Amino acid sequence: MKHRLKAVLGAALLTTSLTACGLDVNASLPYQVKPGSIRPVPGLGGVHIAVGSKDYTENTILGYIAELALSAAGADITDLTHISGSNSARQALINGQIDAYWEYTGTAWISYQGRTDPIPDEKAQFDAAKSADEQKFGITWLDYSPVNDTYAFATTEAYAAQHNLRSDSNLTDFLKQHPEQGIFCVETEFASRQDGMPGVQKTYGFPATDIKTFGTGAVYAAVASGTCNFGEIFTTDGRIKGLNLRVLHDDKRFFPQYNAAVTMKKEFLDAHPAVRGVLEPVAKALDNEQMIELCKQVDVDGKDAGQVARGWMAAKGFIN
Repeated sequence: MKHRLKAVLGAALLTTSLTACGLDVNASLPYQVKPGSIRPVPGLGGVHIAVGSKDYTENTILGYIAELALSAAGADITDLTHISGSNSARQALINGQIDAYWEYTGTAWISYQGRTDPIPDEKAQFDAAKSADEQKFGITWLDYSPVNDTYAFATTEAYAAQHNLRSDSNLTDFLKQHPEQGIFCVETEFASRQDGMPGVQKTYGFPATDIKTFGTGAVYAAVASGTCNFGEIFTTDGRIKGLNLRVLHDDKRFFPQYNAAVTMKKEFLDAHPAVRGVLEPVAKALDNEQMIELCKQVDVDGKDAGQVARGWMAAKGFIN
């Protein structure tokens, strides 16, 4: 998925200069922020905090959300969103070039810890990733958000309504009766990975009469156009709403958990514990449905990611 692919494809790690990522080290938060329910916090007044993000829509929005929250609390923010690749963002945190960014539990567990045994329970996966990160890297996690950007299958709302499909078990029952309808569009890597098509077919037992492979992101349009009846998607992608797709519930919890949470060095959080009280309520206020809408506003409607983040923060009353 995009978390893992970017960890591989974003191979150039940051070394000693943020210019390696094409970033302006003097960047400041480009949006005016006035306190809402987030009030100035004495322990954060004037504290310099560099916030990073990865370079895809959802993580960039999350980066801006963290910046806006911390700015409302009185921190002096350096905007270092849009770092190219998961490895580069993680290395920037380890090297102290950024102080915080949003990571995903499955990414840390699988990509950074090298584990091949994803944990199906969200909290258990979070606890395991947090504990391993603290021990191995000295990186800690604030409490995780309900936002869980994992794999799923989707179909069009019309097709799902016609055949009463809401879960992968529904899909299995349907395809056992109508195997000729088992036309799937998936990304090339997903087609052969054990945590992809082979593994999910083994878990649910559904037939697939035709599996078409596409490059990253092309699956959504293929499903919407009827090229395939079912497609592998990411559960917070804005195109779900933009193309009127229905995400089928992974009721046997096969796919790994990818809950988003703010990560930072443990020594940074120890020095500035008030960060937790500012960011955790914001993280808890997000969920997949809201993230799909925010990503749609950027990827489908063409809005600026920072402005979308600011609009959500203001609508929630966190800032004015």
